[in-house]
Amino acid sequence: MNKLECIIQVIDYIENHLNEKLTLSSIAVEIGYSKYHLHRMFTDVVGITIHDYVQRRQLSEAAKLLVFSKKSILEISLIAGYESQQAFTTIFKQMYKKTPNEYRTNKEFYPLQLRFSLNEKLYRPLLDNIKTKIILAKLSDIPLWLDLVNLIIDGFPNLKEKEYLEVLKKAIIEKQALILKDRGFAIAVMIICFETNSIDFFGVHPLYRKLGIEKLFLDKLMNEILIDKEISITTFREGDKADPGYRKVYKELGFAQAELLIEFGYPTQKFILSPQSKGDINE
Repeated sequence: MNKLECIIQVIDYIENHLNEKLTLSSIAVEIGYSKYHLHRMFTDVVGITIHDYVQRRQLSEAAKLLVFSKKSILEISLIAGYESQQAFTTIFKQMYKKTPNEYRTNKEFYPLQLRFSLNEKLYRPLLDNIKTKIILAKLSDIPLWLDLVNLIIDGFPNLKEKEYLEVLKKAIIEKQALILKDRGFAIAVMIICFETNSIDFFGVHPLYRKLGIEKLFLDKLMNEILIDKEISITTFREGDKADPGYRKVYKELGFAQAELLIEFGYPTQKFILSPQSKGDINE
């Protein structure tokens, strides 16, 4: 069994046992791999640890039940694999910024994590001359774009697909949406706002995050689109347990922390990339 087949088997097992207490050790035993080897493989392919993936998936399913069912919070806690309502409530509030009862009252569901879907065609990235393949998105690219969004939704709290779709269509029509494709799949996408010189959405497929694609997008943005402009982006606040690592990525790309914000009811922080950082991005 190769690496991809192993991760697919792990995900299948997790999805079939979301109502149980799942640990790295118990999953490793079922799959027949060393837990240390499995941990490295899963994190490398999916981008987050097995523990984080399980937690996000279980909480996402629990959030769905809170909004669309009449089950009690205690019952949902047990279904989500937690031994007590208190333990469930604590982690739910850390991740969703609301208690289960507040979330249910709000009646708006959004997932922390959707099922991670892998395709063998994307297992070994084969992109050459990546920068030249970053192009303006077309309306026909929307299905590919949304497939990628569903895969990386862990980095965009409170994203609602219907509203997002309207924003995406407008950005494509106004030529403010960039896409990178490989073998019929969206690999990286970016929505830009010319009025505010901001990146309103930026995501890269987990399998392609070690190829320097983020830097190439920023290089194109700073040298061809928003030339000599200060560029902003918002992401998770420091210490937010829901952050799968986006703050770290933006800091490594040269972004500096700015003011704290509340966006769509969620606490975020603005980051700024100055024109003086251009040299660092091009290195």
